[in-house]
Amino acid sequence: MATRLMFLRILWKLLGASRGRLALALVALSSGAAVCSALLNVNLDAEHKLTQEFRTLGANVVIAPPPGGSDAALADAGVMDRIAGLQSPQIVAAAPYLYVAANSGTQPVILAGTWFDQVAKMNSWWKLEGSWAASRDGHLQCLAGRDAARQLNLAPGSSVELRSGVRTVSLTVAGIVTTGGAEDSQIFADLDIAQSLAGLSGRVSLVQLSVSGMPSEIDAVTKRLANALPGLDVRPVRQIAAAEGIILGRIRGLIFWTIALILALSMLGVLASMAALAMERSRDVGLMKALGGSVQRIMRLFLAEAGALGALGGTIGFFVGAVLARWMGGRVFGVAISPRPVVFPVTIALTVAVALIGALPLRLLGRIRPAEILRGE
Repeated sequence: MATRLMFLRILWKLLGASRGRLALALVALSSGAAVCSALLNVNLDAEHKLTQEFRTLGANVVIAPPPGGSDAALADAGVMDRIAGLQSPQIVAAAPYLYVAANSGTQPVILAGTWFDQVAKMNSWWKLEGSWAASRDGHLQCLAGRDAARQLNLAPGSSVELRSGVRTVSLTVAGIVTTGGAEDSQIFADLDIAQSLAGLSGRVSLVQLSVSGMPSEIDAVTKRLANALPGLDVRPVRQIAAAEGIILGRIRGLIFWTIALILALSMLGVLASMAALAMERSRDVGLMKALGGSVQRIMRLFLAEAGALGALGGTIGFFVGAVLARWMGGRVFGVAISPRPVVFPVTIALTVAVALIGALPLRLLGRIRPAEILRGE
């Protein structure tokens, strides 16, 4: 017990001496820990934030009739009920579509029947002039794609009459949408309206889904859907899934190598400070050896000092990094990133490891000969 107390007293004295050198090492460790803590917090939230951002880019899973089948082969109520029955929290939105070839006067146009509330969730990036049409409530409203609106001279509030065969319907344009895709040449109406106009009650052409998660998780949901919907073609949109995996992989790689570089730079700062400290403490070490101190005990003392310095630098760096992570999250994702408790022990462990490796120059103190030091050589 007395030996332990003496050890702690000497350690406290060492931390109080050479404050300039130790402060420099502490700054290097705290700076490195702050950046590492921020990047680790960002990395843990990056997957969730990026998958949320990708879900605003549209559908990444499509359910359609098998190739060569009828264009109206899906039973609407049955398919949508079975999708809802999976109760998968990863399915963010599911929008059925029925495409009908129609005419407005002499102009041909494609009418897409769908559920606007689900389309709005799935395609929040669509540019809309006006407002979204009412969904699933019987209102005779529609959205017109930009090109279709130009072709038919439509604007928000105007009316358009569509004909398919002997059936006609008159719709009020609630808004004009710009997507940059094939949707710009279509008119969107409620699914019931399209089914009534085409005489295809209870039928849809396909179902688009927005599924959150990594590519492997999206594939797992796709397999569950395929098992629940035998006879239908369930396939992910590979371009979007692959893009998610590539971007997440690159971000992880960037964060890993950035952390490695920061730790290496911090280690160099600690090495420089400890090398100078070893020169300053040669006389103290010689005196300790002359009084009977073993090399192992002296090295434990200096390593304990380095470890304490690393723990203190890691603690400071974690809290500074938490603030930095919130700022980075706000700038990159527009949402503050909350610090994760698991990052704290990881940051401490990394900083202590850097401090101990940086303390390697103190091993040179074990070669000091007490007689030479006491003679003033």
